[in-house]
Amino acid sequence: MSIFLFFSCEEGEPGKKTVSASSGNINHLNVVTSNDNWEGSIGDAIRDILAAPYEGLPQDEPMFSINQLPPEVFSGFAAKNRLVLKIEVGKNPQTVVEYNLFAKPQTVVIVGGKNEAEILEQLQTNVGTIVDAFKKQELVEKQGRIGISLKETANIEQQLGISLNFPSVYRYAKNEDNFFWIRKTLTTGTLDIMLYQVPLESIRQGDSAVVDIISIRNAFGQKYIEGEKPTAYMTTETAFSPYVFKGTIDNKPAIITKGIWRMENDFMGGPFVNYAIEDKANNRYLMAEGYVYAPSVQKRDYVHEIEAILESVKFK
Repeated sequence: MSIFLFFSCEEGEPGKKTVSASSGNINHLNVVTSNDNWEGSIGDAIRDILAAPYEGLPQDEPMFSINQLPPEVFSGFAAKNRLVLKIEVGKNPQTVVEYNLFAKPQTVVIVGGKNEAEILEQLQTNVGTIVDAFKKQELVEKQGRIGISLKETANIEQQLGISLNFPSVYRYAKNEDNFFWIRKTLTTGTLDIMLYQVPLESIRQGDSAVVDIISIRNAFGQKYIEGEKPTAYMTTETAFSPYVFKGTIDNKPAIITKGIWRMENDFMGGPFVNYAIEDKANNRYLMAEGYVYAPSVQKRDYVHEIEAILESVKFK
């Protein structure tokens, strides 16, 4: 009886199966399907969904890095990956999101269908569900890793009335007139965060909002973000149309803008993501932005780190 209870409990909960810790790099997922499916229409559909370009980067990089495994080898360490897409042919058509099936934390999306046509229909119908499930898991994972060693933010809380979580390896490069410039040095460049506020009427509603946001970030970039040359300053690259989304940060509506920044009068540039968070209670927009300068290397996971930091904003 003692042996039975030991192996059938987890953290003192009777009858709950014990699972080990998950593994895997950020934004890496295992796709479990036969080699024939992977090389055919099903594989093409999966790549179209999960290897689609990550928005706002200067060069195309996939949303997720994918590793395909046939079902017969999906066991042991291979089943511990944090993200898993499992294709089940010969089953009733369905798309189900499960958590912590083989490891913890883990998100497993199971797509079933009696034949190839039903599998394809499930994939096409449930694109949003599949992508959102994996994105949410990786956001939580990244924020958990960031939370291991946090930078002190008392000045930000006092001046802007917000908190956010970012690693202690970042440094405060500038704090002027309620404007914060926060930087992390990379081997190949820097990750940067800007925090500031503008009056609520500074950003119009509708299609004009992105025009106002770009104008605001250009003005603050020229004033506060200098380059290596005396005449250099940050602006927005107009050759690339920005991506614009609606979101929610700490239960407040936000306009999310992704695009490419460049340094005027210098040869520097890279991706940025801007969160214009509507704070009606204080008659302002809280502007939380991050950008990457990392020439000649992939930038997806750097932008993902910035998003994880900015989405941790809490209003005091």
